[in-house]
Amino acid sequence: AEGRAKVISEELIGRMGRPEEIANAVVWLCSEAAGFVVGSAMVIDGGQTIQ
Repeated sequence: AEGRAKVISEELIGRMGRPEEIANAVVWLCSEAAGFVVGSAMVIDGGQTIQ
């Protein structure tokens, strides 16, 4: 419980990510809509890396 509270307090959006949020990014990357995306790193961390 303490570890979870610490992680949440460090998140820019104030909550942990939901599995479907990660899944949505994966589905998009596998779709035709992302057909022009190459050699990219997509960070899906709720803004934690910009703090």
